[in-house]
Amino acid sequence: MHIVLHQPEIPANTGNIGRTCVATGTSLHLIEPLGFSLEEKQLKRAGMDYWEHLDVHRYMNYRTFREQNPGAKVWMATTKAQKMYTEVEFGPDDYIMFGKESAGIPEEILVENEENCIRIPMLSEIRSLNLSNSVAIVLYEALRQNDFAGMQEYGALHRLHWKGQV
Repeated sequence: MHIVLHQPEIPANTGNIGRTCVATGTSLHLIEPLGFSLEEKQLKRAGMDYWEHLDVHRYMNYRTFREQNPGAKVWMATTKAQKMYTEVEFGPDDYIMFGKESAGIPEEILVENEENCIRIPMLSEIRSLNLSNSVAIVLYEALRQNDFAGMQEYGALHRLHWKGQV
């Protein structure tokens, strides 16, 4: 799986998303301009000590991202989509793009990719969810659809054992 952030603005969100990507074996793609430096403390704090393990790619702009990932299936997460994220079938190598916190993915990109636009349902009084929460919601649905391939089967306790587990 791949998560794409189009011009993210808040370092803590990107740090949290980076940590989620490391936890799930997902690549993170950042399309510039970024609203922060990748060296910012907030980014590192949110990503904790996981950031060094992140498979991260940077692109100067959306066009460069598309050129360097030809043929990629890219889902566009937007509050403006007609289809819900649960109504599509995610493949194991799909890309899921999210826009910047203040404006989302530019409409020029959305209209070119209408069939791949998806949304998270929410009440009409709410403009949007937090970016890192949105990524987690959609990414885990995509991973669920692919049977959480490569992820651990169960969690282990630190000091004790679950009943039935040696």
